[in-house]
Amino acid sequence: MQEYQLTLKDKRIVWGKAIDIESLIGKYPSDSIRQGVNAVLDWNLPAGVYRAKEVVMELDKMLEAMLVQLGEPVNGDPTVLLDSLQANLAISGHQSSLPLGPLALKDKAGAELTAQAVRVGEQLVSWAREINSEKNALAKYGPETLGKLEFRSHCYGHSLIPEANAQVWGPYGGPKIMQIYNEYLHQFVLLRDALLPFANWEEVPFEVKEHTGFKGLRFLEPAREIFLTQLLGKKLTHKSIIRYAQSVVSSGLTAAGYGFQYRLGTVLPAGLGESARTAVRYLLKWHPVQTIAADETQDMAAVIFDYEHADYYAAPRNEAGKGTPVNKNGLPISGEHDDEPSTARLLPKVGTDRTTLRFNLEMEGREFTVDLGQLFRGHRFLYRPNRNDNADAAVAKRDSLSWHLAADILSYSGLVTNTDGIHFIPTGGNELVLWALLGKLYPENVVLLDKGDKEELEAAYVSGKGFGTQFLVL
Repeated sequence: MQEYQLTLKDKRIVWGKAIDIESLIGKYPSDSIRQGVNAVLDWNLPAGVYRAKEVVMELDKMLEAMLVQLGEPVNGDPTVLLDSLQANLAISGHQSSLPLGPLALKDKAGAELTAQAVRVGEQLVSWAREINSEKNALAKYGPETLGKLEFRSHCYGHSLIPEANAQVWGPYGGPKIMQIYNEYLHQFVLLRDALLPFANWEEVPFEVKEHTGFKGLRFLEPAREIFLTQLLGKKLTHKSIIRYAQSVVSSGLTAAGYGFQYRLGTVLPAGLGESARTAVRYLLKWHPVQTIAADETQDMAAVIFDYEHADYYAAPRNEAGKGTPVNKNGLPISGEHDDEPSTARLLPKVGTDRTTLRFNLEMEGREFTVDLGQLFRGHRFLYRPNRNDNADAAVAKRDSLSWHLAADILSYSGLVTNTDGIHFIPTGGNELVLWALLGKLYPENVVLLDKGDKEELEAAYVSGKGFGTQFLVL
């Protein structure tokens, strides 16, 4: 069995069984251009496994059909229709289908998804231009066949830029063209929105099944409506992102944890394998790995990964103790050591009612384990040295500053907290140790440092809650 692994500089995270899904991509039992009502032709995504670019290739067939039907001089120049697509996928402007720009979402989840919408939309439009320039559909079907494409698009509300409106309703346009173009735009919007949860969205494989009542990606509309209501209403949680992602990849799962396995891989928070200082906190990442083993005769089972403690507030806690006093003039910072871990393993624990994953590493001849779900919680809730985190808080008097060995903190059972004081934990720059600490410290007032110099410490002291017990990790 070949283990799957992530690399982080010179460190590794390994688990499960690596899988290869390439043989499944692009294998469809039928064509997207097929017989419709009477003598006309219809369009629909055939059942199969897709990535984003494969969907764009199938959508291009509608654009090429429109260009043929519009005739000269439009058929040689798709610029206007593609510019209108770009306006629909933008996050601001009159034609925007997801106006996140004017909302200026400042919560971490909203900010990440806003940036993600920009990235995904721009790349989808770039692919649409690139693929259309190749004219593969025209070569495959010919102008006579594409000229027969005609169907009803049950969707309203996609605005066009004036130039596209003039083309679609011009001398060679009309309702037939408008129906195709409306569906073309709508499928792109559904695709963009489906990919919002995934940091590596270009790689994510998802299954499309043909439904009698849904064309293409329209089977996603109910889940999308719930997700966007939460996003635009500024009530988005990590769990709601997980639920939406599960719907996008047709996992069949209804309940949600912090990640999941489905037929085509494993989805976990995107921070895994990244630096905790720069990793996104709410986006997810797909991995080509079978985390929970299945029989050789069976497909990978759909599995929810649960937190060890559903409510971390009720989890057992231990106090770190006073630690070793620190000289106010500087923190005891050290480099990496030979005995520090270079590999972490994810170890599944399958119970009768839930499946959890443990983040396991060896250090100083000892083995340490933290709950992977709690590790991601700690990352979502950590603070960075920033005076703006709590501008109204009074600057606390910091007379008590002590330090602790990371191994000592990781050796406690339950979550680690303290009744008072400021507690510094050096990691020697080891990201695996840092991530493990985020899964062990009670996630209430943990500040992740960059340098530990005097200026950063002053900012750290008023970060987080700005008062009470504080853990500084470097």
